[in-house]
Amino acid sequence: MDRSDHRTQALSFGTAAAAYQRGRPPYPPQAIDWMVPATTRRILDLGAGTGKLTRQLHERGLDTIAVEPDDQMRAELTRQLPDITVLAGSAEAIPLPDHSVDTVVAAQVWHWVDAEHAMPEVARTLTPHGTLSLVWNIPDQREGWISALDRVLHPRGAPPISSVGVGVDAIEPPFAPVEHHAIEWRDHLTRTELIDLVASSSSVITLPPAERAVLLIEVSRFCDSRPELAGTSKITMPYITHCYRTRLL
Repeated sequence: MDRSDHRTQALSFGTAAAAYQRGRPPYPPQAIDWMVPATTRRILDLGAGTGKLTRQLHERGLDTIAVEPDDQMRAELTRQLPDITVLAGSAEAIPLPDHSVDTVVAAQVWHWVDAEHAMPEVARTLTPHGTLSLVWNIPDQREGWISALDRVLHPRGAPPISSVGVGVDAIEPPFAPVEHHAIEWRDHLTRTELIDLVASSSSVITLPPAERAVLLIEVSRFCDSRPELAGTSKITMPYITHCYRTRLL
């Protein structure tokens, strides 16, 4: 993917904000346990999207701030969580004072940022010895119907480029070496939510409208053809959640 395509996809999510909110999964509680130190009082959800992780942090009683660059995603987040502080900004330009949060988390977003410029901003924003945690929910391709659905979404046979861990190698002092932790878990969603999950992917959002409509019809037909999916009110979706954490030295 060239830089212009990367930027187009990075900025595409707002047009599918409602589908993103409906279809994207939460994060397993044990991932949050691992990513957020018990000493955290104030936390920044960076690139918060529609607030999927923001809600879970807020429900833990943390003083939670959300920063999101996309106007439409931010509007959906505010609609979902009206009591949360939601700010326009990005990883490269965080609209917070120096040393103002104990932990920064970035969920499903670090592969879109310019890590070279984001790291100094995160370091500036964190309190001394503060934590930066990154997380990605990834469907488990070892499940037969997941890999079959991937072939529907990528019929030319070109596998999607994995976003997991992209930009992690740019993390260097004053941050400590990065730790990694993987969690296997299962989400449960309806068929409509599965189609919303597909529709909220940047590679699908950026298709021409006619192609996108045809693809979503093909996904619906795929659901009819798979015994794991047809005739059930709840689909079990296996995930591997990849968590990374580091702290200021």
